[in-house]
Amino acid sequence: MTDAQQQLLDWIDAHFDEEVAFLQSVVRIPTDTPPGNNAPHADAVADMVQAFGWEAERHAVPQQLVLGYGMESITNLIVRLAYGAGGPTVALNAHGDVVPPGEGWTRPPYGAQIEDGFLYGRAAAVSKSDFATYIFAVRALEALGAPLKGGVELHFTYDEEFGGLLGPGWLLEQGLTKPDLVIAAGFSYGIVTAHNACLQLEVTVHGKAGHGAMPETAVDALQAATRVLNAIYGQLPELKKIKSGVAGIDSPTMLVGRIDGGTNTNVVPGKVVLKMDRRMIPEEDPVAVEAGVRALIEDAVKDLPGIRVEIRRLLLSQALRPLPGSEKLAASLQRHAQTVLGEAIPAHGTPLYADARLYGERGIPAVMYGAGPRTVPESNAKKADERLALEDLRKATKVVALTLLDLLRE
Repeated sequence: MTDAQQQLLDWIDAHFDEEVAFLQSVVRIPTDTPPGNNAPHADAVADMVQAFGWEAERHAVPQQLVLGYGMESITNLIVRLAYGAGGPTVALNAHGDVVPPGEGWTRPPYGAQIEDGFLYGRAAAVSKSDFATYIFAVRALEALGAPLKGGVELHFTYDEEFGGLLGPGWLLEQGLTKPDLVIAAGFSYGIVTAHNACLQLEVTVHGKAGHGAMPETAVDALQAATRVLNAIYGQLPELKKIKSGVAGIDSPTMLVGRIDGGTNTNVVPGKVVLKMDRRMIPEEDPVAVEAGVRALIEDAVKDLPGIRVEIRRLLLSQALRPLPGSEKLAASLQRHAQTVLGEAIPAHGTPLYADARLYGERGIPAVMYGAGPRTVPESNAKKADERLALEDLRKATKVVALTLLDLLRE
């Protein structure tokens, strides 16, 4: 290890209590999405980074777009740090929006309580932890005082839970950023180089409501909806036969995550709404998959008189696929993780989908790496008692700082 690398690690150790305190601060500000009133969190983070001598650009998404998307407010942040000419611009992206805490917590979901080496709280692992990882990795790099070339951008965005189109997608669409390389939020013991695509549809089954004592005067939308459900779940054995060649990704999946309908127990339902999710492996064509799912739904009820089906796309996210340049990122992260963690970490795919694919869609090489355990279930992400091992935060910060030094050192 060089003197410069050791100085980076020593700086992170010396400032680790400050990093933990910063993480506690960002976890304690709720960002439940829905409802998605996330601008206050962005404003607070922008104020916090001023203490480090940085200016955070506040990019407020137009309110009409946000409300139409089903959220209340979004302000995305960009911190730009320019160094010498000739190097790449590396963006580090983490999202501040979170799913609501839900039930079953044994610690306050926004308390950022520390116990037995773990910090508990919603987004402790996914992905407010990487607000801290990336900020303190860059602070360590700048404290080194070494000549650097290129630049770093910190992208803190607030739309991942709704698909990212008004987060990184909006920043890229508006021409506000075009980095050369991206590291997006992930976990410490693996580098994600590919992930699934995702199709989400809202299926509205229209019938005719009627009195429960005279069901023959009605057209039961729920009975028709059961046909749709049976068609969707009847496809699962076939989907299991489709296998991905990407390590870490298995087969496509499909499920209905929400059902709403009816007006009362004594009324034949006139309308039922299903919200469904179809995950696609990187080898699948999203256009063909969507056409197939739509046909499956329509065919399920086509012979039912008085039934009409309306299908609305909620989300179509592309897969993240390795691009030229991503191998350089992954190799640097792996090399330094071997040093810091004392073990080789894999580069693999994940069945999840994330904001990283929005950079990939623009031809920007992106990988996912940050603070966290080996698997999502270990972190309790999106469940009660989400937690982060503080030592994983320390280690990830060191790995990212060493990787930035690799990429930006003159």
